[in-house]
Amino acid sequence: MIDRRTIFEIHRLAHDGLSVRKIAATLRLSRPTVHKYLDDPTAPATKPTRASKLDPFKDDIARMLETDPKVSAAVIRQHLQERGFEGGATIVRDYLSHVRPSVQAKAAFIRFESDPGVQCQIDWGHFGSVPYGHTQRKLYCLAVIECHSRLLYLDFTHSQRQETLHRGLLGAFRFFQGTPKELVHDNMLTAVIEHQGPVVRFNDQFLEFLRPFHINPIACNVNQPQEKGKVEKGAIHYIRHNFWPLRSFTNLDDLQAQANHWRDQVANRRVHRTTGFRPIERFRPEAMRPLPEFLPDCRDTAVAKVHRDFAILFDGNAYSAPPWAIAKTLTVKADHRHVTLYFKDRAIATHTRCWGRNQRLELPGHRQAAQQHHPRHWLSPEVTAFIALGDVAKTYLEQLATTQQPLQKSVKKLLDLKDDYGTHALLEAMERASRHKAYGAHYIENILYQEMTPQRQHPPVRLKQDHLNQIRLDEPSLAEFDTFVIKRSQS
Repeated sequence: MIDRRTIFEIHRLAHDGLSVRKIAATLRLSRPTVHKYLDDPTAPATKPTRASKLDPFKDDIARMLETDPKVSAAVIRQHLQERGFEGGATIVRDYLSHVRPSVQAKAAFIRFESDPGVQCQIDWGHFGSVPYGHTQRKLYCLAVIECHSRLLYLDFTHSQRQETLHRGLLGAFRFFQGTPKELVHDNMLTAVIEHQGPVVRFNDQFLEFLRPFHINPIACNVNQPQEKGKVEKGAIHYIRHNFWPLRSFTNLDDLQAQANHWRDQVANRRVHRTTGFRPIERFRPEAMRPLPEFLPDCRDTAVAKVHRDFAILFDGNAYSAPPWAIAKTLTVKADHRHVTLYFKDRAIATHTRCWGRNQRLELPGHRQAAQQHHPRHWLSPEVTAFIALGDVAKTYLEQLATTQQPLQKSVKKLLDLKDDYGTHALLEAMERASRHKAYGAHYIENILYQEMTPQRQHPPVRLKQDHLNQIRLDEPSLAEFDTFVIKRSQS
């Protein structure tokens, strides 16, 4: 089994033009394995790491290093053997190479400039919080800078989650009209799981997001923020001291609109003190790699059940769903502005996202539909008369209730069709419609119109009191009468 990093390297080397043979030799893999993951980048689960013999003694080692940071591996092993350690010196030496504190002399920093379209740098900045009623939401800013031109993109958000990072990067790639070859970032958990010396273990979801763009991630060394100084010491500092002061806004959308205006009219049009050029004039969009045809869906994703109040719970708020979805499990996808509910890959409701908490967001049509699905509608005279037609009618009515059609109006229309074409024709039409999962009075009307002849040639007598014209009597079941006659004839 291979990990996501290796799969990412397979696709990166293939994009750089290496043959399958050379990729296999470079990564020490078999050619069938390279072919397999080029065709299908979905990787199997990696094997769990085994426990180390040194695990029970790591606290003891930490105490020894506090006493003497330069103590040798051999001395530590001797002390551990007195406590029951049975491992060799190599495992102790390897562990010390990762955990022993080191003192390094300050080194001179070498400034370098990137060619157009080669590198972008990203970083997060924290900008306090935003009140929404009785709650607060933390406010962050993702800054992305194209290193050659210093062209800046910024995205204000209320989280630093995995999907939020991906959404911000996708917005930056659209703004830059393409993607760079390299993306420099720090060791945030949404990008890097572990960084020990030259060994970097990237976040699988981060690699999966970057793979279609053929971007090579570069993680800064630990405690070396100057490696992405163009964004951290440049962009974030510039945003904090040039855009943020004396700023007021009503909500996240208002803040982002102001940020976009400042970005386009101020940040990317001022003469940069390092390059001596305006970023918008120095930027070369043709040097960026083109975006792929199909872009990833970077929305926040969750699974939620529709409760009896025809709503799901998401991010501290309740969002309404069509009442027919009660007790069903929906997929929820959300970005900064909208929350969309999906049932079996079909969007069934879209709400404006609420950043407050303990709020209920309800679409007008959902409450109206809920009133139509209330149990009292099933006790109406029309519904009772319709159910009396038999099991076919009852089953069809139950399926009809799961649609978004008005129940009372549909039942009334079906009863009118019964009066025109007869009970037998109506039941036969409902059976045919059920086989095709066509639930609705208009389907039944179309079947009857095409294949049946109306039985009623004269309209019924109309009484002066209209409510008397609405009375419907349950039709007796002739099948029960036939069964009774047969039993009597056999006795």
